[in-house]
Amino acid sequence: MFKKISIITISLILFFNISSRADEGMWLLTLLNKNYDEMKAQGFKLTPEDIYSVNNASLKDAIVIFGGFCTGEIISEKGLILTNHHCGYGRIQEHSTTGHNYLKDGFWAATHEDELPNPGLFVKFLIKMEDVTEEVLKNVNDGMSETERAEEIKKAKQKVEQKSMKDYQSIDNYEIIVQSFFNSNDYYLIVYQIYNDVRYVGSPPSSIGKFGHDTDNWMWPRHTGDFSLFRVYMSPDGKPADYSTKNIPLKPKYSLPISLKGYQKGDFAMVLGFPGRTDRYMTSYAIEEALNITNPNRILIRGLKQDIMMVDMEADEAIYIKYAAKFSRSSNFWKYSIGQSKDLKKLNVLGKKQELEKRFTKWVGEDKSRLAKYSQALPMIENAYKERKDLVHGQQYLSECMLRGMEFIAFAHRANKLYQYLQGNDGVGNKEDLVKKLRAASEKFFKNYNSPTDKKVSIAMLDLYYKNVDAKYYPTFLSNVKKTYDNDFDKYISNIFANSIFVDKEKFDKFLNDPQLETIKNDLAFTASQSVFEKNKELRKQLGEINEKMVKGKRLYLAGLIEMDKSKFFYPDANFTMRLTYGTVGDYSPKDGVIFQHFTTLEGIMEKEDPGNWEFDVHPKLKELYEKKDYGQYGVDGVMPVCFTTNNDITGGNSGSPVINGKGELIGLAFDGNWEAMSGDIAFENDLQKCINVDIRYVLFIMDKFAGAKHLVDEMNIVK
Repeated sequence: MFKKISIITISLILFFNISSRADEGMWLLTLLNKNYDEMKAQGFKLTPEDIYSVNNASLKDAIVIFGGFCTGEIISEKGLILTNHHCGYGRIQEHSTTGHNYLKDGFWAATHEDELPNPGLFVKFLIKMEDVTEEVLKNVNDGMSETERAEEIKKAKQKVEQKSMKDYQSIDNYEIIVQSFFNSNDYYLIVYQIYNDVRYVGSPPSSIGKFGHDTDNWMWPRHTGDFSLFRVYMSPDGKPADYSTKNIPLKPKYSLPISLKGYQKGDFAMVLGFPGRTDRYMTSYAIEEALNITNPNRILIRGLKQDIMMVDMEADEAIYIKYAAKFSRSSNFWKYSIGQSKDLKKLNVLGKKQELEKRFTKWVGEDKSRLAKYSQALPMIENAYKERKDLVHGQQYLSECMLRGMEFIAFAHRANKLYQYLQGNDGVGNKEDLVKKLRAASEKFFKNYNSPTDKKVSIAMLDLYYKNVDAKYYPTFLSNVKKTYDNDFDKYISNIFANSIFVDKEKFDKFLNDPQLETIKNDLAFTASQSVFEKNKELRKQLGEINEKMVKGKRLYLAGLIEMDKSKFFYPDANFTMRLTYGTVGDYSPKDGVIFQHFTTLEGIMEKEDPGNWEFDVHPKLKELYEKKDYGQYGVDGVMPVCFTTNNDITGGNSGSPVINGKGELIGLAFDGNWEAMSGDIAFENDLQKCINVDIRYVLFIMDKFAGAKHLVDEMNIVK
């Protein structure tokens, strides 16, 4: 059985032999002691205890999971949170109207009373992280089947979690989970405290917060002021609480001091945050799937959908507000997929993985004990990917075209429990509660919905799905389209949008006043939704059964790699747990004859200005400040820094993470990676990988000189 000690021992012994690659790696905070000497050599002035401590306030206490998808940091003694503009974008959009377009114009709360509530938005603080591998795996043995192993681990995890609940009963609104690492070879107990009253405080206009939009996304040089501000509130007695006008700003355990000194090339920089997912130990079979199936599918489907959405968005400000967040979520991963495929090919990541697998197979064959333990690892993985090839294609098309592409599909499915109730199943809840929940869902859905846009997208998505997917993966409603409409998708969708209650708020609200079974049963949008979700459940079940076959292979493959490569330092893939990555500020050369310096300035924004192009619009007030060189204490010798690059190892989820200098002071905010290293989630490219950050001085300049929100700057601990 693979043991935790093997990873730690190899790491401790070999760390100092790989200092040249110290910028790669997302380190667990509880194991930082082994990185300490390297961090000090690069300019770190603190101790591991200053970063992570259970008993004393430390840097980790200022870092939060923001809304379950980003990172944020506490920057004042009044619970002020700094995160990316794109992390707060959905909330900014929800508060925007044509009369108060905060996406276009920005927003700054003058007082606490002006800060806007956000139902459903939360932040999580990490309380503790503890290695419980021995407890979880103590009854697991090599003779078990994967099903038996999984069941034993499930029981052990529940036991550890239940035991820990007793230790944290004094903490209000806590969450305890046991999470796996190193492909389910290691396990950690993680305790979070959750705050649910998080209010919108301020953000610059999108001409600053999203300057460059999709054209500049993932690109360097960058000139985006990608930041927004929120605030955490607590009850008057200091506990987490739901929104209430009686709540008061959080008094945090720790808030980050902010440096105005800036940085120089080569300066130490670390990032603390919650990276979402990496696949650094991915096999060649998975890379082939990404290159041949999932990335091309995503690029094609989302590209078509986005083109249709953008036409309507550019034609009407109200539609732009409704679809801004949806478009942004879709286009971000769409462009990422384009770049990832390009870089996987350019950097020959597939070939490198295949060479590693050949070396692994040779190494296994040189020893009988290795043959017994590892010989089936790669064949298990290879066979699973072969078996799931068509399923992955069909399920992805169903998800992208219908579940995500046709908005009415997901909304109609929200009425499934009411439908069951009307059929006589009172086990799904009572009628009043079901109707109340649907009314709330209706308000949220139709606020950000434009029926003509969804209609055009739906016709295009159905046509694309029909042409590119085998009939065995069709949901049943397509049989009706073929039989009744002769595959005329325009006619079928037009019928839905002319008659369905799920694409018209007035009709839907009228239905909720007196829900009738026949109404919902005969609604074409609802019947389509039912068949889509049934087919998706079926396909996911089949994929799950195949994926179970590769679990053991992946676990053994990684265990074997660590045993084989005793000169390499291994770290766990990202899984949205708090990590630290450290490195330095620096330039990079993406290709022969080209060197990108490590910072950009406000002058670059003026150079990029393109009147009439909404992506590169420059606000008149910003131009005025530039012309006057009115930068206050934030500029340097008549220059206003905007963004900078470091070689920190980050990925999705790190958005909003603080960039911290060697003294523990905030110098910037991570928000992107660079186009030349889009394959970084799979294979870190030491010479190319860059973390793109907005300079904290630009953030404060925009708040103070541009927005006149100096009262917020005054809250902060500014280190001059």
